[in-house]
This record gives sequence, C-alpha cells and structure tokens, in this order.
Amino acid sequence: MSFDKSKLPSRHVSVGPERAPHRSYYYAMGMTEEEIARPFVAVASAGNDSAPCNTTLDPQANICREGVIAGGGTPRRFNTITVTDGIAMGHQGMKSSLVSREVIADSVELSVRGHCYDALVGFAGCDKSLPGMMMAMLRLNVPSIFVYGGSILPGTHRGKDVTVVDVFEAVGQHAAGNCPLQELIELEKVACPGHGACGGQFTANTMACVGEAIGLSLPNSNMAPAPYRSREEIARAAGEQVMILLKQNLRPRDICTRAAFENAARVVAATGGSTNAALHLPAMASECGIDFDLFDVAEIFKSTPYIADLKPGGKYVAKDMHEAGGVYMGMKTLLEGGFLDPGPMTVTGKTLGENIEEITWNPDQKVFYDVKNPITPTGGVVGLKGSLAPEGAIVKVAGMERLQFTGTARVFECEEDAFEAVEKRDIVEGSVIVIRYEGPKGGPGMREMLATTAALYGQGMGEKVALITDGRFSGATRGFCIGHVGPEAADGGPIALVEDGDTISIDAELGTIDLEVDQSVLEERRKAWKPRTNDYQSGALWRYAQNVGSARNGALTHPGAKSETHVFADI
Repeated sequence: MSFDKSKLPSRHVSVGPERAPHRSYYYAMGMTEEEIARPFVAVASAGNDSAPCNTTLDPQANICREGVIAGGGTPRRFNTITVTDGIAMGHQGMKSSLVSREVIADSVELSVRGHCYDALVGFAGCDKSLPGMMMAMLRLNVPSIFVYGGSILPGTHRGKDVTVVDVFEAVGQHAAGNCPLQELIELEKVACPGHGACGGQFTANTMACVGEAIGLSLPNSNMAPAPYRSREEIARAAGEQVMILLKQNLRPRDICTRAAFENAARVVAATGGSTNAALHLPAMASECGIDFDLFDVAEIFKSTPYIADLKPGGKYVAKDMHEAGGVYMGMKTLLEGGFLDPGPMTVTGKTLGENIEEITWNPDQKVFYDVKNPITPTGGVVGLKGSLAPEGAIVKVAGMERLQFTGTARVFECEEDAFEAVEKRDIVEGSVIVIRYEGPKGGPGMREMLATTAALYGQGMGEKVALITDGRFSGATRGFCIGHVGPEAADGGPIALVEDGDTISIDAELGTIDLEVDQSVLEERRKAWKPRTNDYQSGALWRYAQNVGSARNGALTHPGAKSETHVFADI
C-alpha cells in the first residue's frame, strides 16, 4: 500500500527540507530513505520482568513489526510501565496500581505525540495496562489495535487445576489451621506454571474480553494463552491490519461508540467479569467524550444474563474459554438473544454483527451457556445505591448463593488493620467489615483488597460476613464484597460516618446498600468529622490525589475529550 504523508502526523518529523535534522536521527538508527518516507507506526509494549503477565509482550511486539512492514509502514517500538496487582497486593504497593493506569495512558500519549506517530498497536498483559493502553488509543484517536499478551495456563496441584487465587485463599486456610505450611509451599510453587496473566475471569481477562467486545481487538485474538504459538500470528496480523485501518482512516472513536460501550458492559456482566470494569469503562468513555458512569454500567448489568462458567465464581479459565471458541462464542448467543447491538464498527473494518456471523455456535463446549438457559437470568456483576453509597457501589455476585445481607459494622481505617483482624480470627459471623480511606483520593490510589477477601474465604467466612470499602476488589475476589462506595470517606461520604455496631443492609437483587442510622445521629457525627491527611504528601501519589475524581466516573484525572480543542490525529 502507498500512503500520502501530507496529512499524517509523521510529516512533522520526516517531510521537507526543514526536517533534515529530524531525519538525521533516523539515519543514525540505520533507517533508509524509503523507511523514513513510510507512515510511522507506534508499537507500544507494557513488557517487563516484573511479573509473568508481561514477559512475552516484547517478543510479541517485535513480531508485530513484521506485520507493520508487510503493510507498508515503519514500526517504532517503545515501552511503558506496569504495576502487577498480584505482587502489589496486600501492602502499600497496591496504592500504585490504579495510578499506573493513568501513567500508562499518559506515557503512551506523550511518546506518540512527541514523535508524531501515525498509528498505534498496543500490547498489554496485567490489569491496569489494558485499560491504560486503550485509553491512550481513544485519547490520541490515531488508527489503533489493542493486543492482549494472553493468559497463563492453569497450574496443577494434587490432581486439580489451580490459579494464584487458590494461593491467596490458602493463606487464609493456613491462618485457620486448615492448611499445613508445607502444603502452602507446594501450592505456591505450582500455581503459576509459566508466562501469562492470571487465568480466571479476573481484571486482565475481563478487559481482554472488553477489547474484543468494544471492537479494538481482532476477533478471538485475546483468549489464546500466552505460551501458544498462535500469539505470534496474532501479533503479526495486528501489525498488518493497523496499516489497513490507516489507509481507511478508521479511528478508535469511530469504533468505540456509546453502543460499543454498552456491548462491552454486557460482556462483562455475562462473563461474571471483574468489578474493576466499572471503573475502566467510564474512564475509556471519557476519552471519547461519552458520558458513561457507574450507574450506566450498572443499569446494563441489571438486565444481562450470566452465561459464562468462569473462575472465580465458576469452573473454567481463559484457556478453556479459548478452546470453547473465545469471547465471540459467548457474544454469538448474546446477540441472538437480543443483548448486543450488532452495529458498531470493529478493527476488522466490519461491524460486530458481521464478525459474529462468521462464528458457528458450538453446542458441545462447556464454558458458555445459551442465553435461553443461563447460569442465572441476571447478575454476574451488580450495581448498588443507597444511603451508604449515594454515588453508587458495585458487587460481583457470580457464583454467590446469598444476595441479601444485614449485619453489624466493624470499622477499619485501612486494609492492613482489617487483614490483621482476619488473620487473628477476630471477625465474627454476621459482621459487615468496613474498610475506609482507601478510595481514589483517600488511599490515595484505591487499593484492591484481595489479600483480605481471600483470607476470609479461606477461613470459610466468604459469605458469612460482608465487606464494604471505598477502595476496590481484585477481579479474583469472591464473597459478599462491595467496592467503589461513593462518595469516598476522604470526601466526607456516609462511609466516613459509620461506627462499630451500626446496622448495614445490602440487597444485591434490589441493588440497595443502606446505613440504618437515624439522619439526626449522622448529622451529629458529621459535625465532629474532620478530613484525614494521608501519608503521601509528595510524589506521584500526592499528585494523583490532587487530581483524581470519583469512582462513579472512573477515577479520572483529566476532563477527557469533552474539553478538547483538537485531536492529536488531526495535527
């Protein structure tokens, strides 16, 4: 394919006599005149040695270069950071996790802006790097394709498949005296057998499904496990296809319409996906100038059948989903049931409906149920609202038997204090554990609580207590765990006024969460309430706390596309 560079961003660094100094840098890297004359394609990788989620990303990105070259472009690879939640979990490091989403999006934006790249292929593996990469694509609005690095294969322990969540839960079993230390050590050595992101329908795989459902990823590309050779073909195909998108000038915001976001939310609910999607979808929508907050997401969740038997609530992992036909197999029955809009465009150059038409339903696969016979009629993920959470909250109910809970508050000012109480078995049945000052601003950074929730589950308390926080939960969390409570405690929300012994009522069928305390009592408590100062008064976490908004809108740190005066792709 031939391209006219006169309308592409890379003309600013490669065309005309005045750009001779710029071209001299390219010659220094061994590039030819012909390569400099082609479109410049960013190949962004979140690859690193931090965790197995990211270790195959750089090799995949390098193979993508071959596809870009075959399509008539010149690839320019660079890297961004990740913070891997499984390693950051359960200590102060988790405060960096959600913040990293913004840093990833910002760093990709800055590299593309600074070097005037014409298109983008992004590779990500661990939780926040997926939405961060897609947010950058939507912000820049150059033709883009998102590629997930793939999931890990399940480990095997004593004849059964296991994931890292089994290790987190075994910590709770060990504390309860039900798991000998030697067995815990055996399990930790086999739970993660190689490269790839966590295997269940946790945040990484949830957002990988979103990538396909929203149209930014090639069909059935994201569920192939990281060690599979087919990932090389996917990487190469993404490089070739982004050049076709560039030729057609088909951009991310042409693809990610309001209907596409609604489709993505449906897929999250139908697969029992991570509650973190209720943060990431609003944040991605903001990059397009689309209003799509927690309540919009929750409204869609409310009417979506739960059809995918995936961990942590079910039996299967991403490898099984891949073998069952990928997320498109699930979308096939959702579309036939009237739960998806077939109209949004995708990176194939075809609509979602046209892509789904190429899929044949496989009645022999076990992962996806037909929408006519779902696991439950609604409720993989549920939104809540009430006197304790006027700006909403969210709970993952996939696999749960109990959907109502009324109990007595046990209040903690941070996760460490709650985890210590759980470890000491100092939590009684019927408690509603409240962990506050862990929100986006108050944490700062809105930590996940997997260490605490998994320990509770390991002790057999998973549905005998409830846990409420203005922080978040891992996609791997199970049990009666409610996150994203807003307004957060740092902003003086009702969660800041809860005291030990208060009665809290939750109904995940009706979608309510209420603090059963007289208004006059709450008004007296509010008069005595004082804002707290956190321990992060400089650096990246301080800066984040100054800028971050509410979880309801995605914990945004900038105004989004609605305030734009121009789009990078049009410079």
